[in-house]
Amino acid sequence: MGTSQVIVMEYDPSWQTEYESEKARILAALAGESIWVEHIGSTSVPGLAAKPIVDIAVGVAHLSIADAFIQPLAAIGYEYVPKPEFPARRFFRQGEWGKGTHHLHVYEFGSEEWKGNLLFRDSLRSDPGLRRQYAELKADLASRHPDDRAAYTAHKGPFIRTVMERAGKQAQGRVTNP
Repeated sequence: MGTSQVIVMEYDPSWQTEYESEKARILAALAGESIWVEHIGSTSVPGLAAKPIVDIAVGVAHLSIADAFIQPLAAIGYEYVPKPEFPARRFFRQGEWGKGTHHLHVYEFGSEEWKGNLLFRDSLRSDPGLRRQYAELKADLASRHPDDRAAYTAHKGPFIRTVMERAGKQAQGRVTNP
């Protein structure tokens, strides 16, 4: 059973502006915390069609720190959503349920999850062919699963994992082979 409609739209340059605005709000709400903030997901890739949801990664030294973020982030409109199936991440959302506008993912800085998200983003940014393949996959999945965001997301998984694995191997090769 679907949870919400899947709408993939052409890239909108305002997504970057929206990210910068949210980053400033998050940094202000979590003032005093040592965090790293990155724009991830499809809205972070110029030219890539995406669901109009700005994904933001926050890196922390230890994931347990994220428990202290629940109230400050709630004060700026982010709802904490427990996801026990993803123990290496804390998830917050903003916007109407099923029609969120922002997703905030808290990871340990430097963890596999943190690095994987950045590798995936950077791979799409740097490879027009890969970006095109991903756009075509997303369009196909959106047409096949228009009312089931969970299925849409699940079917993107193999592509995402393959890109992250390949990018990780390439990054490792650069480190070990100067």
